[in-house]
Amino acid sequence: MQGGNLFEPILLSLRIASIATIFSLLFGVFFAYIINKRNIPFKNIWETILILPLVLPPSVMGYLLLIFVGKRGPLGIFMQETFGVTLVFTWIAAVMASSIVSLPLMYQNVKSAMISVDPVYERAARTLGSGEVRVFFTVTLPLSWPGIISGIALTFARAMGEFGATMMVAGNIPGRTQTIPTAIYYAVESGNTKMANTLVLIMTAFSFALILVLNLWLKKKNYNGR
Repeated sequence: MQGGNLFEPILLSLRIASIATIFSLLFGVFFAYIINKRNIPFKNIWETILILPLVLPPSVMGYLLLIFVGKRGPLGIFMQETFGVTLVFTWIAAVMASSIVSLPLMYQNVKSAMISVDPVYERAARTLGSGEVRVFFTVTLPLSWPGIISGIALTFARAMGEFGATMMVAGNIPGRTQTIPTAIYYAVESGNTKMANTLVLIMTAFSFALILVLNLWLKKKNYNGR
């Protein structure tokens, strides 16, 4: 087992998960606010679409994404003809897959946080002359911050562990698209149990530490807030 073969999927997974978490955060906050704080038509339908990746098998989401970004898909054709870029079997495709499957976790956490915000504070800000944008950034968003932090942590962990959809659209190219889950899968397939065990241990320890720190932080915050 060479050092590069071990650390490359770790570093790539961290990069993909970080970028995917940023996208999930932006879209999760946006949709949570629009759907739950504003009056828009077909709220239930939009929310169902957002949560759907959480219940569909990752392979199904990967196949749907492959249809969309593949060489014959609308986005795939546009990117190829406009920029000469192929999305499938690249780390960009892995980011897209991780973002889509982890977005529901971010949305649900931010939604719960925003719903828990007492409308009295928002109405008071409007009474004092604040517009909706200012109310969002000075009242709704700060009061929702604990739920947003939870969403970030869980989304990052989910993106780190994404396998099915990533395999469909990004494959397993060492140094380019091979993440920790795909590296574990192919290490087991090739009989490299030492590498598989090492990566499993790293992934388990990282996830455990992340959830533990999050729980301790939330308990401390709730205790201080009493």
